[in-house]
Amino acid sequence: MESELQGVNSKPPKPPPQAAPASDDRPLLKAAASSSDEHEKRFAAFVRRDVYGAMGRGELPTREKVLLGVALVTVVPVRVVAVAAILLLYYLICRFCTMCSVPNREEGHQEDYAHIVGWRRIVIVQCGRALSRLMLFVLGFYWITHSYRIPLENSTTAQKENNAQSEDTGRPGVIISNHVSYLDILYHTSSAFPSFVAKRSVGKLPLVGLISKCLGCVLVQRESKPSDFKGVSAVVTERIREAHQNASAPIMMLFPEGTTTNGEFLLPFKTGGFLAKAPVLPVILSYHYQRFSPAWESISGVRHVIFILCQFVNYMEVTELPTYYPSQQEQDDPKLYANNVRRLMASEGNLILSDLGLAEKRMYHAALNGK
Repeated sequence: MESELQGVNSKPPKPPPQAAPASDDRPLLKAAASSSDEHEKRFAAFVRRDVYGAMGRGELPTREKVLLGVALVTVVPVRVVAVAAILLLYYLICRFCTMCSVPNREEGHQEDYAHIVGWRRIVIVQCGRALSRLMLFVLGFYWITHSYRIPLENSTTAQKENNAQSEDTGRPGVIISNHVSYLDILYHTSSAFPSFVAKRSVGKLPLVGLISKCLGCVLVQRESKPSDFKGVSAVVTERIREAHQNASAPIMMLFPEGTTTNGEFLLPFKTGGFLAKAPVLPVILSYHYQRFSPAWESISGVRHVIFILCQFVNYMEVTELPTYYPSQQEQDDPKLYANNVRRLMASEGNLILSDLGLAEKRMYHAALNGK
């Protein structure tokens, strides 16, 4: 900088040869910055906006490094031990309650214990909800703000018309939620103890496998499909109808976006949760942060878990909307049904509608990794 200022009034000596590349690299740096800006605009739903930067690999200020160091030797060991103990405790509870019980084997491709009745089911559900909330507490979610929101006047009018047209105003068959983090599952388990859709391999994992069966998870095999395999949509539709018609059946929980975002956007909904023509319960999750965002959109799972454990306090806000009863037109058109619920959730949750999906998310990850 000093040599440039001196050059205004005098003729400085010729710069050394090694100074030239720095000047030549400027267009490349500008191009890289421009490319980064373009990626952030194009893939805005998956961009991290916290101090940790893209993929959680940004240059951290000294204060943040100190906080991470302190957390690693204080709260992290305690949290790891506590989470492991809670998981093991609930596994033992599930093992005890399912002892000498025959699992449900409907559909011929999976087994679960969600249809156990009596005291066994009560213990599984109540302990599962309590221990899930305890695990969130251990992870720093000391309090969770929960609100019940009545939609705006125009939405309320539409809902009244739907209720008037619909003869069925019973229990919702499925909870529809936006998807921000794997922590969403812990919250919904602590709140409603629903059944999720998971890979078949989850049912074979130590500890978690039995717990997933007690939840009644729909375990699907994506790699291969036997001739009698109904498909995910067919199994989910049956479960939703059962939950809607039978109050003792576990309610389904779906993330129709199909992937996670940074929490500011709402991606297109898949129609699988709306094929049953049953009413749905929309729930909106929002995570507030100052340092590290709990959103799991463009960061590795291991890195995300470590940073979550290092964050002293985490914040979650839950907004529950009234049960959405589909009109006859929506029942006949699942895509219309899904789009209307999506627009309602975006409006009430101040979320931005986006046309991106899992394919674009993978493209963004590839760009971040320089592929």
